[in-house]
Amino acid sequence: MSGPAVDSSLSGRAVASHDSPLEGRSAEGGPGRGGDASSAEALSPPSGPLARADLPLPGGGGALLSVENVSLSFGGVKALTEVSFDIAGGEIRAIIGPNGAGKTSMLNVINGFYHPHEGRITFKGRTRTAMRPYEAARGGIARTFQNVALFRGMSVLDNIMAGRTLRMHRGFFWQMVRFGPALAEEVAHRRRVEDIVDFLEIPHIRKIPVGRLPYGLQKRVELARALAMEPDLLLLDEPMAGMNLEEKEDMSRYILDVNRQFGTTIALIEHDMGVVMDLSDRVVVLDYGRKIADSTPDEIKRDTRVIDAYLGVAR
Repeated sequence: MSGPAVDSSLSGRAVASHDSPLEGRSAEGGPGRGGDASSAEALSPPSGPLARADLPLPGGGGALLSVENVSLSFGGVKALTEVSFDIAGGEIRAIIGPNGAGKTSMLNVINGFYHPHEGRITFKGRTRTAMRPYEAARGGIARTFQNVALFRGMSVLDNIMAGRTLRMHRGFFWQMVRFGPALAEEVAHRRRVEDIVDFLEIPHIRKIPVGRLPYGLQKRVELARALAMEPDLLLLDEPMAGMNLEEKEDMSRYILDVNRQFGTTIALIEHDMGVVMDLSDRVVVLDYGRKIADSTPDEIKRDTRVIDAYLGVAR
């Protein structure tokens, strides 16, 4: 990745260029389409219900989630083979690897879309072998997708409100008549959604149907919907895919601010190695469904196994 760096005031980390054999390699999401970078200003900490100053700084907590010897197969194809790693509370954890390495399959296992054939996952002290997506959502796991998954005919506000569904407790009758307790509840949740809209700097598009928005803004709306769930663990599947340089810088800034200011633990898949090395506290590397490395970004850049996997060295 080349080009100007993001303002280094962003939580002490910047999206800068790196001299690494891994750079320039793009997969699955493809490289950004270029564009002039503009310097990004750090967001001030949110006030009110979004502030979560009581939570630990990145990397400062114990294991929020542990993956132990997880294996997943589709017929005769092994997507994951005995993969183990953990995600510490408050950190940004990157999952990287070439095409077909099993990264998205791992996220699907974590939030219940796939059920592993072997192994187990421990989240917030609860060990399980399988879980439904709605159970993961109720437990505090939110997810964005490689391909934007929004309600294209609905407005930005309504899409973000969809993320509040699990936190709304009035019954169908009260919601239908939209009166009394149900109205008070909706007003409170809409106030929280407006805080998220302001945080992600999208008030100017709040009433526009998302199908009319450019791709970069749709990605931001999807992030907003995930944040509306107030997750303990946020899974980001290629949040920078298809973005130009300026959009990547903006998204990187928001990810850092969500992690620092909300205290949200983040696991992300990303193919832009400059972004990965600057945002993440630790990196786990998959290749052909197996873990080949798990360490800090600096050590990952020098790991010959990782370099060989990305450069396609003959086996």
